Amino acid sequence: MRTTTRSTAILLLLVAATAACGTSAAQTGDAQPTTGGALTFATAVEPDCLDPAVSARDVTGVINRNIFDSLVRQAPDGSFHPWLAERWETAPDGRAYTFHLRSGVRFHDGTTLDAAAVKATLDHAVDPATESRFAAGLLAAYRSAEVTDASTVTVRLSRPDAALLQTLSTPYLGIQSPRSLRENKDGLCEQPIGSGPFRFVRWEKKVGIDLSRYPDYAWSPSGATHQGPARLDTLRITFVAEDSVRLGSLTSGQVQVSDVPASKARTVQGSAHLLKTEVPGAPYTIFLNSSRDAILADIRVRQALRRAVDLDQLVKSIYFGQNQRAWSPLTPATPLYDDSTRDAFTFDQAEANRLLDEAGWTQRDSAGYRLKDGRRLTLRWPHTAAMERDQRNLIGQGLQSQAKQVGIEIQYTLVDQGTIGDLIGKRALDLFDVSFTRSDPDILRYFFGTKSTLAEGGGNIFGLDIPELDKLLTDGVSTLDPTQRQRIYSDAQRYVVENAVSLPVYVPTSLLGVARHVHGVEFGANATPLFAGAWIAG
Repeated sequence: MRTTTRSTAILLLLVAATAACGTSAAQTGDAQPTTGGALTFATAVEPDCLDPAVSARDVTGVINRNIFDSLVRQAPDGSFHPWLAERWETAPDGRAYTFHLRSGVRFHDGTTLDAAAVKATLDHAVDPATESRFAAGLLAAYRSAEVTDASTVTVRLSRPDAALLQTLSTPYLGIQSPRSLRENKDGLCEQPIGSGPFRFVRWEKKVGIDLSRYPDYAWSPSGATHQGPARLDTLRITFVAEDSVRLGSLTSGQVQVSDVPASKARTVQGSAHLLKTEVPGAPYTIFLNSSRDAILADIRVRQALRRAVDLDQLVKSIYFGQNQRAWSPLTPATPLYDDSTRDAFTFDQAEANRLLDEAGWTQRDSAGYRLKDGRRLTLRWPHTAAMERDQRNLIGQGLQSQAKQVGIEIQYTLVDQGTIGDLIGKRALDLFDVSFTRSDPDILRYFFGTKSTLAEGGGNIFGLDIPELDKLLTDGVSTLDPTQRQRIYSDAQRYVVENAVSLPVYVPTSLLGVARHVHGVEFGANATPLFAGAWIAG
């Protein structure tokens, strides 16, 4: 199994930091669906690569969901349904999944889908030469794929993996044309070839990506709202980083769909439909460096920091009710979320002061910050401008101000991306903020698993080694029984909260502004906008 270089792993965390469940669809009213027309979708971030096995960016998943199909479809309720695989069986020991492929599927280059294409896609994702930033980590248990015949492939694992179906449902493991993988190795980032409802046409860097309708498409996933070829002739994705410019393009009619930051949601509602859904995975979270020699190794200091900050008021005032306060290390839209973590701790600066006194930080310097053995209670929180998207900088400033009231200094400093990469690599920071989308509780292992370090392509940037939590997360991904999984992940969520391992802040919300004459846009299981059924009223 491949590992990811430290620099690549750091990039993954920075990408996740700049990103952000039911299904919501634009209202159709009495209008009848039409075929044809061009739709433009404006988004804030440009992808780095359109090879789904390489990129980790949310925007890559959004674009590639139109180009690539998956073996299975995950519905917004967390259930799994046939797609390119019409059925599958799981071995009793959970170490093998056999998929039976549907017939008649053709990639955009005319190649026919077969078991060898599935094997080629999975092998490509875990190949060290691919330098995968996310997909290979999803396939951490992957050992091999065996082709039985043209329509049957068995995925073999080194251990049971209860998250495998969810893994294979993501666009990051969308099935690629084997001809393209074989003949276009150096061009996969800029010329993706799948079997989805739209074909890739061109990518004008820093401007946009053009897709066109695939007229032969006849293998929509089971349960999808729209079946058959896309209704639109063309789909254009434009990249507009500035919120005001992007939303102005929506209200003026230059674009028909735009992503919307939570702080701007109210300004859109007067002129367009606002589609909204909570994002599954890890909420926007402040991760705490509780490694052995860190100030936050003392649970009392972690608990004091948590008590010192009025997150309810911060989230409410910054996001005007569009994002709810987070309590668990999972969002409510994530399968196996445990609501018992709600109200586990409250804003109480008197209790924060008591805990800090108890931890020995009893002295104060002239600036009012606490001291212990001559050392100031200082927490380093470097961040880049990209991390301030959607006003997360106001969260940082709020935490900094309120923590000062109990004597904690937070050095919330703006640095360039190269600098923060070096700091993360050296673990020369105490706080790091990020959210991450994944519709499975195994996302917890990515952030807290002992083996999910940067060197292994994971998100455990502080190298936390918490045996009790690690066992829960290992058991959770290895247990196929749903009841046992629920119990294990409930215990894991409560452990993180009770031990103040991290500080969940708010639940990210995917917001789309949709022109009133556009219909059929909806969200998938990972809060990804889907355009296969979109249409434009005359």
